[in-house]
Amino acid sequence: MNYPDDLKYAPNHEWVRRTGDTARMGISDFAQDALGDIVYVELPEAGATATAGEAFSEVESTKSVSDVYAPVSGTITAVNHALEDNPKLVNSDPYGDGWFAEIEMTDPSELEALMDMTTYRTTTE
Repeated sequence: MNYPDDLKYAPNHEWVRRTGDTARMGISDFAQDALGDIVYVELPEAGATATAGEAFSEVESTKSVSDVYAPVSGTITAVNHALEDNPKLVNSDPYGDGWFAEIEMTDPSELEALMDMTTYRTTTE
């Protein structure tokens, strides 16, 4: 499993990479592996509001359909439209080309409640 140490992780297996007041997010390598082959990603709309801990997206795999929860609150400023045509990017590159959305955070201190790589890794092993 891949656990980049520059990310924060939510209990529901989402990751966040902060750049200023913006956070790019997706699901972790652990999550995509557990789901199996991703066949569909329902993306949120740019301009929509995300609330930490609430579902804002959905992934469908050959095994199940799962909600994706916002790790932080804010306004969605960008979505990864490449996933509409190629949802398998979540499997092949969950921390790169498989990202879901960018959120302009309303409260960057919410990141403090998320796990660092070491803590997250212990919850998945």
